[in-house]
Amino acid sequence: MNDIKFSASGVQVFYGDTHAIKDVNVDIEDKTVTAFIGPSGCGKSTFLRCLNRMNDTIEVCRVSGDIRLDGEDIYHKDVDPVQLRAKVGMVFQKPNPFPKSIYDNVAYGPRIHGLARNRTELDEIVENSLRRAAIWDEVKDRLAAPGTGLSGGQQQRLCIARAIATSPEVLLMDEPCSALDPIATSQVEDLMDELRQRYSVVIVTHSMQQAARVSQKTAFFHLGNLVEFGETGHIFTNPEDPRTESYISGRIG
Repeated sequence: MNDIKFSASGVQVFYGDTHAIKDVNVDIEDKTVTAFIGPSGCGKSTFLRCLNRMNDTIEVCRVSGDIRLDGEDIYHKDVDPVQLRAKVGMVFQKPNPFPKSIYDNVAYGPRIHGLARNRTELDEIVENSLRRAAIWDEVKDRLAAPGTGLSGGQQQRLCIARAIATSPEVLLMDEPCSALDPIATSQVEDLMDELRQRYSVVIVTHSMQQAARVSQKTAFFHLGNLVEFGETGHIFTNPEDPRTESYISGRIG
């Protein structure tokens, strides 16, 4: 049994008058890939964004309830969201490298958080992050080239390298493969399996096949409710809630 990394209880999210997330309770384990699945607009990305306070950037959004990372309340007034996001990295649906060199994309976080004392240490962080994101061999001879010049799959792996450069403890991935072709998707999926040796990985995916391939735990969201959460194999082969069964068998979605 892995340690609990995140625990959420009684989480509600409102966008203005819209009740987007309704009373979600879930424990997310360390060194595990947890998949959030469910139809479009069911709240899975909204809930994901609660875990690193990305919803703070949306004026009309209100989050209540209790979310703890290693037992610490991440919404406590003393918590700096910027520091929190160094610990809880995020990779978005569309690869979004900064308009900078490949090197500077990865060095960006470590620089603002003061993680390297000198250029040698920074070089080391950049190389290690690119290696962990399985893209070092493809870019090591052109670190000064712009990150935006890479292919879509490479850009997404660069964004993963950028996210892990601040030595996070958790990696959130919001449909990280939806803009990628099957080969790039498969590379990112293989990577997730490696990343969970070090991090807690939470992925939102609209692909049930992907959830079944990459995750150990699956949460099924429907209309803002967390309907069911458990071992991935169990959710896919023997779900307890009829709504989960309907979604998995393709009757709702």
